[in-house]
Amino acid sequence: MTAQDDQTAAGDPARASEAAGRHDQPGRVAAFFDLDKTVIAKSSAFVFSKPFFDQGLIDRRTVLESSYAHFLFMLQGADHDQMERMREHLTKMCAGWDVAQVRAIVAETLHELVDPLIYAEAADLIADHKIRGHDVVIVSASGEEIVAPIAAALGATHTAATRMVVENGKYTGEVEFYCYGKGKVTAIEQLSVTEGYDLSRCYAYSDSVTDLPMLSAVGHPTAVNPDRNLRREATSRGWPILTFSNPVSLWARIPAPSTTTVAATVVVGLSALAAGAISYRLLRRRQ
Repeated sequence: MTAQDDQTAAGDPARASEAAGRHDQPGRVAAFFDLDKTVIAKSSAFVFSKPFFDQGLIDRRTVLESSYAHFLFMLQGADHDQMERMREHLTKMCAGWDVAQVRAIVAETLHELVDPLIYAEAADLIADHKIRGHDVVIVSASGEEIVAPIAAALGATHTAATRMVVENGKYTGEVEFYCYGKGKVTAIEQLSVTEGYDLSRCYAYSDSVTDLPMLSAVGHPTAVNPDRNLRREATSRGWPILTFSNPVSLWARIPAPSTTTVAATVVVGLSALAAGAISYRLLRRRQ
C-alpha cells in the first residue's frame, strides 16, 4: 500500500481493507486499435478530399496530390519524418478555415464515405474483446470528429484522437494534442490511470511502424496489415501478424457526428493531403 493507504489503515480499518483489496486486484483490460488500414480500409483523411474540394477548402492540385499520397500510404505506409512534415504542412494549410463549414461537410458526408470501409475482421475482433469484458479504444492521429462516430458505431468505449485549437470559430493552425507516435502512448497512459487499465494485460493493434511506441507499451501487441518496417519488427519480436481484407457496410450502425465536439479536429484527419503535397514535390524533384 502507499503511505496514504497506511495512514488510512491507522484511522479506519474498514477503509484500510478496501485499499489493500484495490492493490491486490489486477487492473482492467483494454484493446487499443489504430484506425487507418487497421479498422478501416483507407486513409480516413483521403476519403474527405472530394467534399472539401467541392466546398472550396482545397484546390484541384491538392486533390491530385492527395490521391498520390494515398497511393503511397496504401503501398508502403508513412514513416516518422513524413508524418512530421505532414503536420507542419497541415497547420499552414488549415489556418483560417471556418469551423462551421467543416462541421457541415463532415455531418453531410460521413456516413456515405466511411460506411463501406470498415473491415469485417476488425469489427469481429472488437466484438470478441467486448465479449471478453475488455474496453475498446480507438486511437488515431485523425481528428476527433472523424474518429468518434466510427468508434461509436463499433461500440468502442473510448477514443483518443488529435485535437486542434480554435479561436473565434476559425482554425488557428495550431495543434492542441497530436495523437501520433509517443502521443498515442501518452493518451493510453492517461486512460490507464483514469480507467484502471493494466497495460501489461492490454492489447494493441496497428499497421504502421510509427505506432511501435503504442504497440510496445502493452503486453499483447499485434501487427495488422503491417507496413514493411512494422512487419520486420513484429517478426523479430515474435508478435502476431493479422491480415484484414474484407470491408463491410456498417451504415445502420454509424451515428450522426456530435454537434458538441469541436469540429476543427477533423482537419488533422487531412494529413494525407499534406502527405500528397510533400510526396508529390519530392517526386518532381527526383525526376
